[in-house]
Amino acid sequence: MKNNLIFLLGFFLIPNLTGFSQSSSFDASNARDGEKVEYCHQHKKTNALKQNPSYLQALQQDEVIRQHEANNTATPKGVVYKIPVVFHVLHNNGIENIADEQILDALFILNRDYRLQNTDANNVHAEFQGMPSDVEIEFVLATKAPNGTCFSGITRTASSMSYIGDNGGNQVDAIVAGNNVYNGNWPGNKYMNIFICGEIGGAAGYTTKPSSWSATSMENGIWILHDYVGSIGTGSTGASRALTHEVGHWLNLDHTWGGNNNPGNTTSCSTDDAVTDTPNCIGVTSCNQNSNTCNSDDAFWGFAIRDNVENYMDYSYCSKMFSAGQVTRMRNAITSNVGGRSNLWTSANLLATGANGVIYLCKAEFFANKTSVCVGDQVQFSDDSYNVSTGWTWSFPSGSPASSTSQNPVVTYSIPGIYEVTLTATDGSTSDSEVKTQYIHVFPSATSLPFYEGFENYSSLSNLANWEIVNANNNNAFALDNTVGHTGSKSVKLSNFGQTGPNVDELIASPVDLSGVTSGTGVTLSFRYAYRKKQSTDFEYLKVLVTDDCGDSWVIRKTIGGNTLSNIAVTSSWSPANASDWTTVHMVNITSAYWIENFRYKFKFEGETGNNIFLDDINIYAGAASNEIVLGVSEQNEIGNVELFPNPTEGELNLRFSATTAAQANIQITDVYGKVNNTHTIQAAAGSNLIMLDSSTLSSGIYFLSLQVGEGKSVMQFVIK
Repeated sequence: MKNNLIFLLGFFLIPNLTGFSQSSSFDASNARDGEKVEYCHQHKKTNALKQNPSYLQALQQDEVIRQHEANNTATPKGVVYKIPVVFHVLHNNGIENIADEQILDALFILNRDYRLQNTDANNVHAEFQGMPSDVEIEFVLATKAPNGTCFSGITRTASSMSYIGDNGGNQVDAIVAGNNVYNGNWPGNKYMNIFICGEIGGAAGYTTKPSSWSATSMENGIWILHDYVGSIGTGSTGASRALTHEVGHWLNLDHTWGGNNNPGNTTSCSTDDAVTDTPNCIGVTSCNQNSNTCNSDDAFWGFAIRDNVENYMDYSYCSKMFSAGQVTRMRNAITSNVGGRSNLWTSANLLATGANGVIYLCKAEFFANKTSVCVGDQVQFSDDSYNVSTGWTWSFPSGSPASSTSQNPVVTYSIPGIYEVTLTATDGSTSDSEVKTQYIHVFPSATSLPFYEGFENYSSLSNLANWEIVNANNNNAFALDNTVGHTGSKSVKLSNFGQTGPNVDELIASPVDLSGVTSGTGVTLSFRYAYRKKQSTDFEYLKVLVTDDCGDSWVIRKTIGGNTLSNIAVTSSWSPANASDWTTVHMVNITSAYWIENFRYKFKFEGETGNNIFLDDINIYAGAASNEIVLGVSEQNEIGNVELFPNPTEGELNLRFSATTAAQANIQITDVYGKVNNTHTIQAAAGSNLIMLDSSTLSSGIYFLSLQVGEGKSVMQFVIK
């Protein structure tokens, strides 16, 4: 029997054992040909684990139990063991947040390989024809969390720990504390936990062989990189069997050359994997079917047998089989008392984890391909109810159609506003409803040039039709600051100081009409920002992205980072104190491809525990860059000093604004769904104007007041108590 702990491309942190970190150096001899991650680190970590007396004692006791079970029991063939599986996606809102479809593809491949349903097993080398064996173990998505909550078998956790893989235990802690289903321990003797990450210490995947030392711990699971999961999405066919390999270790298999991680080491001929029908070998890192590296077993076979490079437990790119001896070893492991594996497939545990094959609707759920659209855009809605649904009733206020019974309807939105969506799903006997409030954001029609935003007319950015705020890490987001501004007294602030990074935040604008821009004038996008570092080593980014399809795709047009963003560090929470703290940026690279009616842009800040950043004086205009705010005649001469009070209000609402010349003023009040409640037209006088509006007919909620004087327009939010 070889070492009891296997690490494939990483290491495992056993409970109560700390201090291990993954080396950042890359050992190409320990990787498959052409890959930039190592396949195993077991040889680097097991010796360190053996320095722990508790681990050594458990290892010795496990070995005694295993030998006793191997000598006195025989796991019968014909019995198919089902194992509840949970995929925990630990992501930082990047490509590692893989789709459900990719995970389901990985589960399909895992079951295909373990049930010998892979057709390539029929094409093994002639010396191994007839040897590929059915493991008779199946993997079933769990549908109940430890607290009984119904879920899809997949959890998702947004955390920067996805890319901090030196300590697998810390990654598990992040999942326990932050996943979207159940915040607590998912015991390893009840679930086979698979942790999908962006980085796991230079590894593609790793796990432990069965051990009583970690049997009930959630860390009794499998770590794997997102691009080694399945064959679609970020995965690939060549990497898709890494999970098959890892589960083999989890079920007590060594590599074909023995219990170490040194493929190609000629001393491996003196070691063995404790399986008689896998020929002795030194291991390969490519598909070399002519490999015959050891003759120490020729007497057993009666001829010079080739290496079984097509075995899942080798490093080749052509793995396609388990041998009968490996199957016996895995089935003995799944029925052993060591490591908690024997509890997983019991009827009681399958019932408790919802992996007993009883499929029913327990939760209505859906998603949209986009939640922010321009007027007239279509949105594709998709049913994501679990675990089964056969009927659907949708409600789309202000959408077309306004309702649907299709599973995945397409809806057009033509009225600006913020709308909720409701789905009621059924499996024929059970129904459930999911309501997403303020889910679809339909931006107002495009604003004409010149456009200026100084944020002076807002009381809050929340729920406004003009801006969308994206806070991927669910912490501090872009918000209105009422105390500082370059022009006036307000700006937009991201309270970055004190946050744990990395963080990504976005401030996304509503459309601006650039269709009138010509090659003779061009167009300039200007803005001002104020920022300081927290430490001199901070390297944070402010990026400006633009889109010519109303946000379906974005292109970076400006990146300011590191010392260019600011070379001054302030160790306390910082705010700009004077005009010299602000930097003006002029972008003249908004090319003709973006001179369209629904041009949009956004600010994206990528932080790493630095200091605060402020934005003000966003200005888009035809012509060359200007250090002065460029306004249209209507803005300069007709409207200013706009104020709405009291806010919130219980009855009368007052609107105050100033105009330098007499002009017609149009006032419109809409709710968050875009429904027009009141309209008023008055003749504004030159100078200050005060309009008292009766709001007593409005029910409690959030509303928007739009004031338009000539071409100038201001939109303000107010609340009815």
